Amino acid sequence: MKKLVLITALLALPLATFAQTKEELEAQKAEKQAEADKLQSEADAIQAQIDALPGWKIGAFGTVGVNLSSFDNWYAQGTPNVSSGNIGVTFNGFANLKEEKYFWRNALNVNVGWVKFDDKDDPTDDDSFQEATDVFNITSLYGRNIFKNVAASALAEYRTTVLNNFNDPGYLDVGVGATWTPIENLVVVVHPLNYNFVFAEDDTIFESSLGAKFLVDYTRKIGAISFKSNLSAFYSYESSDLSNWTWVNSLGYKVWKSLGVGFEFGLRGNKQEALNFATTNFVEGSGPAPTFENVDNELQSYWLLGITYAF
Repeated sequence: MKKLVLITALLALPLATFAQTKEELEAQKAEKQAEADKLQSEADAIQAQIDALPGWKIGAFGTVGVNLSSFDNWYAQGTPNVSSGNIGVTFNGFANLKEEKYFWRNALNVNVGWVKFDDKDDPTDDDSFQEATDVFNITSLYGRNIFKNVAASALAEYRTTVLNNFNDPGYLDVGVGATWTPIENLVVVVHPLNYNFVFAEDDTIFESSLGAKFLVDYTRKIGAISFKSNLSAFYSYESSDLSNWTWVNSLGYKVWKSLGVGFEFGLRGNKQEALNFATTNFVEGSGPAPTFENVDNELQSYWLLGITYAF
């Protein structure tokens, strides 16, 4: 009996020692984590002071998403021999100047993508990569301070595509009004006097007009996370059919050095583009010709998930 008790005690001793060691390690980890959180908080506070200093602030980050696949004799699917691919690239850059009496903010957003679906058993199909997502947006905002967080401002914004139909259509907004910066990373632009120039070969659908411009931009970096949300809207005084808006959101998480994971999605509403698409694809005799009154102005959207690189 004594031998059994002794053997049981000897077997339990390492378990007790291991449990005690684990608790000690967890306590040390919690202590170190608290120290790290405190240091990160202090670093963020210093960075906020740096961001508030006058002068230029320049930065950029991008996302690359790649998905390639090939199937041979994979009979479970309808096309057993197929090669497919999806490639997407986004780029977000900014160059901002902040001085005591004025500011000048510049931003660039580019998102391009290619897709392909090659049925190896069909010699007539297209086996090349075709353009898919295609976004180009550049903005320049200048303002002179009137009050602490309010400035008289002028804005120029240009939007188009770059892979296909460059500047057809292209949109150039030029206007004046006021800019409100309630916090360091938020910019709200309200320009009641704005002209929306529309460049297009078919001027029967696309039309320039006078209206109001609204822009809201929030850009923030917290530790390893970079976030940007930009809403740009134009309201036409001539007709709501000529109004348009675009909302783009980008999120990047740094995993190692400059590499990380990124996600971007965009939404858009533009009745002129919807009518142009419907008119281009209209077949005579299939029904009434598309007009602003009967066109289905569906919500436009895109998204991209992939690897990011912070510059």
